[in-house]
Amino acid sequence: MIPAARFLVVLDADSTLIENEVIELLADAAGSLALVAEVTDRAMRGELDFAASLRQRVATLAGLSTDVFAEVGTLIRPTTGVHALIDGLHAGGSRVGVVSGGFHELLDPLAETLGLDHWRANRLEVRDGRLTGGLIGPIIDATAKAHALTEWAALDGIDLCGTVAVGDGANDLTMMRVAGLGVAFNAKPVVRRSADLVIDTADLSQILPLLGLRG
Repeated sequence: MIPAARFLVVLDADSTLIENEVIELLADAAGSLALVAEVTDRAMRGELDFAASLRQRVATLAGLSTDVFAEVGTLIRPTTGVHALIDGLHAGGSRVGVVSGGFHELLDPLAETLGLDHWRANRLEVRDGRLTGGLIGPIIDATAKAHALTEWAALDGIDLCGTVAVGDGANDLTMMRVAGLGVAFNAKPVVRRSADLVIDTADLSQILPLLGLRG
């Protein structure tokens, strides 16, 4: 029997793995949704530096109780087809990771529930049970996303030509260029223009046929 081809698929989180933008869910709780949504959109289109825009948005969350993580967690909706994608990849001997400009506090429980092999995100600073409006550690920007993909591929023994990067915003472009295949998923125009393939229907299981795998 010929062994199944092995791939590493790395997904963006917000508006790719999940339907939501987590920073906007947090901002809604903080009363800063209008500002944060506008900054998020401009960053996704590549009009603003991601790291600077993230710090600006996170600053508006200062004072929120950490109870907000559980509250927001109930609002997160995985994108259609995500379970079929993960199951199909694992059945074919492949691996799946998520690298997010969002936050570990929300991604960790979701990643464990979905059975992801790898995940990485930013960390919010908390003091005395409340968000300070700051971040801890390095920011997961475009370069960090690309580094995560190459790091995980090496760990899994998968050549870069067997990697797939899936995302929707300008922050995903660098990892899409590094990957063997870059897929724009319901993406902004700047991403659609640069991707190898474009998927316009919000169903992640459509990635499986691209790899010769069944859902």
